[in-house]
Amino acid sequence: MSDRSKRGASTPALQALARAGVVVRVHEFTVEAMDTDLGYGKTAAAALGIDEHIVFKTLLAKVDGTPTVAVVPVAGNLSLKALAAAVNAKRAIMMEVAEAERLTGYVVGGISPFGQRRRSPTVLDASALQHQTILVSGGRRGLDVEIPPTALTELLNAVVAPIRSG
Repeated sequence: MSDRSKRGASTPALQALARAGVVVRVHEFTVEAMDTDLGYGKTAAAALGIDEHIVFKTLLAKVDGTPTVAVVPVAGNLSLKALAAAVNAKRAIMMEVAEAERLTGYVVGGISPFGQRRRSPTVLDASALQHQTILVSGGRRGLDVEIPPTALTELLNAVVAPIRSG
């Protein structure tokens, strides 16, 4: 864990955060064999020894056809119905992996809500506001950034809504 990382400093996410003047704490960890039952987010929480309710995953969906970023704790799942309701839409479906990677410029397991190729509407699960800081991907597998949820909300102009299920 460090405030800066030579490897991480080159990610578009960390560059975007630095340009915005947002101070984050960088958490690096080794991603060896991912447990497919856990997924990247839970693997990150386990590797860092951090509660799964504080580590958030970045998911992409199409909400009434519009690419939308959903940020939810790895301890739960995304409710597509709640995501659609959060942005006053009718329907949400998960985006295909290849499309999410092309749209964001990141690989799955390293998709950050920051520094994406194309900025999309963002919805942050309301549970984030229960914590002083949360962790989200820093733009590559094995790199998370710790940030106050209010800073994430302000920087991304995110909607805050209860979008987590499970």
